[in-house]
Amino acid sequence: MRLIVVCFLSFVFATSSAQNVDIDWLQAVNVHRNTTFDPAFSAITNSATVVSVLCPAGVFGVGVLAKDSLLKRKGLYIAGSMAISATTTLALKYGINRSRPFDTYAFIDQQTDAVSPSFPSGHTSNAFVAATSMTIAFPKWYVAAPAFAWASAVGYSRMHLGVHYPSDVLVGAAVGAGSAWLGHWLNQRIFQAKPAR
Repeated sequence: MRLIVVCFLSFVFATSSAQNVDIDWLQAVNVHRNTTFDPAFSAITNSATVVSVLCPAGVFGVGVLAKDSLLKRKGLYIAGSMAISATTTLALKYGINRSRPFDTYAFIDQQTDAVSPSFPSGHTSNAFVAATSMTIAFPKWYVAAPAFAWASAVGYSRMHLGVHYPSDVLVGAAVGAGSAWLGHWLNQRIFQAKPAR
């Protein structure tokens, strides 16, 4: 019985301590931000969905136009990774149902719309699944460097604009990157017996 009580109290302490760090970091980013950058970070935030749709559509479309089955396969892989990420993100959001920081803390300055639960960040998972899957599909530094710089900027923008905790962003990035690797693994299993021509 003592062990159960000790474990429970340790869990409660660790959770409350983590929440304190989370809101402290968010306050440092959001409340003390340079508001001059708000329009730029709003544009970066809004780019997440657009870019994550354009990546697989563009790659697949070029593959169709060029009659290149490898490019079409890469487009399908990126789209599949996006689907895995979106499904995982939504399941976590509504399974955990964490309130947005601006709903819990009055001092957080919300600068963009946000209606779904907070954890994890869907914009960040979209950005990181796009960046990771594009880098896996096209493993060049000039793909990886701008892709991950953009994805990191999307994650930061969610905190700058007051709609996500740092932990939402970190887990969103992990979900996105993990989904891309899972999609890659599944793609290899599905197509290993069907080499592209």
